[in-house]
Amino acid sequence: MRLRRLSTFAPVIAALAVVTMTACGTDSGSEAAVDGPTVDTMFGEVTVPAAPQRVVALGWSDAETALALGVQPIGASDWLAVGGDGLGPWVEESYDTAPTILGTYEIDVESVAALEPDLILWTRSTNDQAVYEDLSDIAPTVGAPVGTDIAYGTTWDGQTQLIADALGKSEDGRQLVDETNTKFDAAVAANPQFAEKTVAVGTLYSGQLGAYVDGDVRVDFMKRLGFVNKPEIQALAEPNKFAITLSAENTAALDADLTVMFPIGTGAESIINDAAIQALPSARDGRLVVLEDQNLNNAFSSASAAGTQYALDNAVPLFHKG
Repeated sequence: MRLRRLSTFAPVIAALAVVTMTACGTDSGSEAAVDGPTVDTMFGEVTVPAAPQRVVALGWSDAETALALGVQPIGASDWLAVGGDGLGPWVEESYDTAPTILGTYEIDVESVAALEPDLILWTRSTNDQAVYEDLSDIAPTVGAPVGTDIAYGTTWDGQTQLIADALGKSEDGRQLVDETNTKFDAAVAANPQFAEKTVAVGTLYSGQLGAYVDGDVRVDFMKRLGFVNKPEIQALAEPNKFAITLSAENTAALDADLTVMFPIGTGAESIINDAAIQALPSARDGRLVVLEDQNLNNAFSSASAAGTQYALDNAVPLFHKG
């Protein structure tokens, strides 16, 4: 069995996760597929079948995006490790038939092929060319949008519209994007004090501190609200990386007008009880927000339209500390 490993520290920092998907499952179909739309991706143009019936959703948040557009994947990856069908509580839609749960950082190509997909979604991922080619040998594969320049850098709106276009549901995608943008605009209008304030978005994983840089979905969320990613953190960004690691002696880099942190793999107490973090001026002054609720933590990291809306409703009120 061929197994391609995708794990690195950066994806682990990313959030342990996102969503599982399953497409409308009928039979694999003996009739020749009719060509549907052609979409542009960072790997080139991809022609997908019209009205695909066996969608496998492998990318982070691909599954819940397909569900929001009325398509139930037959296979999906549980990026947020929520268990079950891999959907967080912010997802209103549900499966009629539970999907086959597939790997996230590790893709078992044979397991994907065994599902006989007619379309594979892989829009938020490592963007590894070799993996993409393996998947494309199985079925038309929609990778990240054109212009995506870091791993897991697909934006919520870019993902929504690309998947909508691939599924022949472009108008539904535009409506979902517009709905989410309206919520963003309302949050910005209600919080003019966020404008130009610095923010540091950090995490603690197995004792290792990390911070996110421009292009990461969490930083993009904060910037859309008016914040500026702390320049000292941004200066440490590396090509194709959405996060940096920080040594204990560099904990001070996380101090900003607003510091937002969440744990990965542990409870919030790992941050709350960390002496170095609590010694930050932002912590002492009440400008440290720890996302203690795991559902909110996951939604903030999911970068789907639904997860983004959930975070707007539940995380933004916490940011008033800044």
